[in-house]
Amino acid sequence: MPSPLHQALIQIFQYEPSLAAALLTDALGQRLPPHKHVRLEPGELTDLVPTEYRADVVVALADATRTVLAVVVEVQLGKDDDKRWTWPVYLTTLRARLRCPVVLLAVCVNARIARWSARPIDLGHPGWTLRPLVLGPDRVPFVTDATQAEDAPELAALSAMAHATHPDWNKIAAALLAALDNLDDQERADRYTDVVLAALPDAARATLEAMMTTQTSEFPISETYRRWRREAQAEGRLEGRLEGRLEGRLEGRAEGRAEGRAAGEAAAVLTVLDARGLAVPDAVRERIAACTDLDQLDIWLRRAATAGTVDDLFH
Repeated sequence: MPSPLHQALIQIFQYEPSLAAALLTDALGQRLPPHKHVRLEPGELTDLVPTEYRADVVVALADATRTVLAVVVEVQLGKDDDKRWTWPVYLTTLRARLRCPVVLLAVCVNARIARWSARPIDLGHPGWTLRPLVLGPDRVPFVTDATQAEDAPELAALSAMAHATHPDWNKIAAALLAALDNLDDQERADRYTDVVLAALPDAARATLEAMMTTQTSEFPISETYRRWRREAQAEGRLEGRLEGRLEGRLEGRAEGRAEGRAAGEAAAVLTVLDARGLAVPDAVRERIAACTDLDQLDIWLRRAATAGTVDDLFH
């Protein structure tokens, strides 16, 4: 199941498809063809074989008459060797569908995964090598200026998620809150808030929630996020209970096996004594049966083979 961070990053691009074009030009220095419109395209990229491929986000740039560029946005949070086979399929299938140039933009919040994603993919045909365009954490701008954040709230949200552990994260968070507080569309502001809160690690999330509750202007946490938190907490409690039950069962099984072995050893001691015709008082029989010390039972079993009386068992 996709992680909250994976889903959050996808939603950022779905809410504002033009962010893909802005990152390609501003962060990655790519030259894009002239265009007037930016739209989302279906992410299903199915080829002729009955196998469905689905990209995270597909963004199309168009002029007045046609699509001039398509961008496949892939949120990559870990190594997945299958992507080195499916990414070329995404591009070639989308190119055939839209009849336009296509590019791959991999979004990574981890520098190691960004380096992995940027490795060229040799398709085998001479000169045909795919070199993914990768937006790693080092390429995501630090948005600490409130004015810049208000002009590009999606970029401010992406900055808050990409740099959640940075020492200056409080400044990034303050700029983000200023941008969201000034959005005319309250529903959009709530969605961005939910996305960022869901994606942040615990420490950054707690800081942002505290900043939201101490803002001069009212900055409520949406019911959607509250419900998500309740579900996450309930899931965590359930997982904790299940883990506790599992540990208890495992411990119980181990204890049961030890008790069963001790009972078997005690029964063996009594069997040897009975077989040799030695009288075993009830108190001694109960003492042997109640013993759970396997080492002691082993000593008694050895002595039972040669003991002249039951007392020799204990001395």
